[in-house]
Amino acid sequence: MKKLFVVAFALVAIAFAPQAFAQKMSNPMVGGAEMYPTKDIVDNAVNSKDHTTLVAAVQAAGLVETLKSAGPFTVFAPTNEAFDKLPAGTVGTLVKPENKATLTKILTYHVLAGKYSAKDIMAAIKKGNGKATFTTVQGEMLYASMDGKKVKLWDAKGGTSYVTIADVNQKNGVIHVIDTVLMPK
Repeated sequence: MKKLFVVAFALVAIAFAPQAFAQKMSNPMVGGAEMYPTKDIVDNAVNSKDHTTLVAAVQAAGLVETLKSAGPFTVFAPTNEAFDKLPAGTVGTLVKPENKATLTKILTYHVLAGKYSAKDIMAAIKKGNGKATFTTVQGEMLYASMDGKKVKLWDAKGGTSYVTIADVNQKNGVIHVIDTVLMPK
């Protein structure tokens, strides 16, 4: 009986292992942390050591509850290094309460309503003869094209950013990690 129990337990473990492994490994690691498709955008982002500045900015702008909502959203998530490219003192100034409106405008420029995978973005680029246009939650246009095999984004001021990690699925959307902060007009 004991052997039968051990064999049955082993078979159950083997039967469920591929599902657990697939769920655990279905997303790339971001900032040294696992990103779980069963968690929302905020709950995953707070675990990424590469996104502490973004998380602090989202908190300062009061956007936590929005990004925890059902969505779906597509978030182009700048890394800490992306924020470091801004002129010295910019981030410190933006997170002050008196600059909340400006910070919110910048952060919501990084968000699209709906879930756009890298495949969806590349299909839009192809359909647009090499350039796709998306309306951000902030209301301005964000542009995408291909630069070799990389997705390149253009902001309203002509600045560019590249997607460095694509398709980090969340329960309320998808994150694409980018290397430069995008700026609205």
